Parts: sequence; C-alpha cells; structure tokens
Amino acid sequence: MKILIATVYDYPHAGGLSTHVTTLKSGLESLGHEVDVLSFSNVPASKQNVYAKGPSFILNKLKKGKGIVWSHKARKNLMQALIEKNKDKQYDLINAQDPFTTLAALETGIPTVSTVHGYMTFESISKGSMDEGSEEAAYMKEVEIKAYKGTRKIITVDQRLKEYVKEISGVDGHAIRNFIDIHNFKPDQEFRDQFRGKYGISKDDHVLFVPRRLTKKNGVIYPALALPKVLEKHPHTKLIYAGSGEALSEIKKIVEKHSLQNNVTLLGAIPHDQIKEYYALSDVVLVPSVHSAGVEEATSISALEAMGSGSPLVACAVGGLKEIVDPEVDGLLVEEQNVEELSDAIIYFLDHPEEGQRMAAKARTKIEEHYSHIAAAKKYEAIYKSALT
Repeated sequence: MKILIATVYDYPHAGGLSTHVTTLKSGLESLGHEVDVLSFSNVPASKQNVYAKGPSFILNKLKKGKGIVWSHKARKNLMQALIEKNKDKQYDLINAQDPFTTLAALETGIPTVSTVHGYMTFESISKGSMDEGSEEAAYMKEVEIKAYKGTRKIITVDQRLKEYVKEISGVDGHAIRNFIDIHNFKPDQEFRDQFRGKYGISKDDHVLFVPRRLTKKNGVIYPALALPKVLEKHPHTKLIYAGSGEALSEIKKIVEKHSLQNNVTLLGAIPHDQIKEYYALSDVVLVPSVHSAGVEEATSISALEAMGSGSPLVACAVGGLKEIVDPEVDGLLVEEQNVEELSDAIIYFLDHPEEGQRMAAKARTKIEEHYSHIAAAKKYEAIYKSALT
C-alpha cells in the first residue's frame, strides 16, 4: 500500500506523537509498504505565520481560546491543501493523527483511518490554552466528535481512549498500545561511562533522567520537589530533564527555592539519538505523570523507551502506566503527586542497584514480547486493509 501519515502538528518535533509516527513508518516500511509523512512543518514558514501563528497570537489577547481555535482551523485548511497538492502520488489511505487532520483528509476523498493519541479538548484546557465550559472548548469537542464519526476506522493508543471515543461519539475503535523500535531502543549500559564523558557527567554521580515534555500532565515538577530528600542520602545525584514546555518556569522556581542549581540540568528538547544515550547513562528514569483537567497518561512512549533501553523505571500509577508497569517486577509505581513516595522509590533504586537491573531486564523482555514496532505495524496493516474493503 501507499500510505500517507498526516498531522496538523509539526513533524519531527519533541513529543510522543512525532515518535509514534517515526516508529510506525519504520514498522510499516519493514512490511513492504510505501509511507510518506505530511505535517504542518511542510507548510512554508510565511504561510504558517500569516494564516495560523500570527492571527492566533493576536486573538488570544482578546480572549483565551480564540487563538488556538483559529490556529487549528487554519492548520486544517493548510493540511487539506497539502494533501490535495500531493494527490498525484495516489495514496491508498491516509492515517490522520489528530481530529483536524481527519477532517482535512475526509475533504480530499482519500480513504482515511484516524489514530487517537489523547483527549484533544481536555488537553487544551489542561495546558491553559482555553477555559473549561467555554465556547471554544465546546467547539473543540464538536470537532472531535465529527472526526470520530466521519473516519473509516479509529485506532486508539490505549483502552481508556477507546472508551472515551465510544462515550462521546458512539464509535467503536481498535486499541493498539503505543510501541517502540526495539532495535533502536535497546540496552546500551556498557557505554555508560563513554556517554557520561561525552556529556560532561561524572562517572561517580547518580543520574536521574526525566525524558518528558515540560507540561502539567507530565508531572515534571515532582522530581525537582523529590530531589532534596534524595540528596540527603545521596548528595552526588544529578537530575536531568530533556524537554521543553510551559512548566519550565515552575521547575526553575523550585530549583532556585531549594538551591538545586548544581544538581539540576535542563537540556530543553534534544534529538532522539541523544535521548537514547541519556537512557544508557542514567541510574533511574522518571515518568511522574499526573491527572490534569481530565487528562491522564496514555501508554507512555517515554516509559516504553526506558524499559526497552534497560533503564530502571519509576512512574506514577495513572492511566496507561498502570497497564505497562508491573510493580516491583519490571519497575516501580508510586502515587501521583506524592513527593515522599517518589523520593523513596528513587532512593530504593540508588540503594539497591542490583534490584534496578533485575527489574530492567524483566522490562526489556516485556517490551520485546508485547511492544515491538513490527508487531504493532502488522495490527495497523490489518486495520488499513479492513478500511479499504
């Protein structure tokens, strides 16, 4: 098949959706399919600014939410034009990665399957982009429903999203948990000291790694809040964040308040190849997700990558994380927003590195058996074929 994966968001970018697209593309191509990707990044910068970004900025000054609605409408129209421009490639199917892209794809007449990665309206509210109960939030929910009802097949990245889609639209989807490239994310701990030297990290330090977008639902403030207790027992501990987002300023305030400047590193968004190396050089990976405005973590790609990379994992017991982590078997789960539990779990792994490695080995086996990109691509292929019959 000739498949177009499309999204009104940027690609590539730092975040789970972009990782999902890259990994799915790799899996489908390994099965012999031809796969292209179209995204907002393919729109010329001048058009992005004139039609989407500029007006959005101005409208948000008038009322919160107006800008994001304008931006998404503009992105939808620009995506539709992009798809029309590429129709000569004769795609058999479009796999839309968000509701606005679904609507754009449906307008082109090309058979469309949609992947649901999250709760679009609730996530906009959680990020503070619009107010709950507002006219703008109601419009975004209407777009979700229209997209779910219009597409040929729906794939959700976890069971809870499948239930959400059914609840708001009446449409039954297919839940396929997120997945990773098991050949790309694999244990590389033998290069630990080499990678630490590359990034100027002492071989004797304990390293805690948070590979997360700095947004509220990812709970990224809690590792910084847990660090002071960890430092009481393990003073040579470094906390490293890889990601960007609106929670950056709050993390900086915590760092300043507790004088953690020498122990916390904020890398910003970094390339995926570097993320792999940070997994390998770390002692513990943290995925501290929380509930936020009705949003909870799906099958976290960051958690899957950590488990596939042979890194001991501490995660919060919310959403899909409860589905993929078997507590004290292949990782540790703690109560969300519980700073005490988080710090205790970190200290446990630092005190008992052999237990961390035992759980990490179990986690790698689980990833190989249940979260392979090849196995997931075969499931997608079957759904694509059913959508075309």
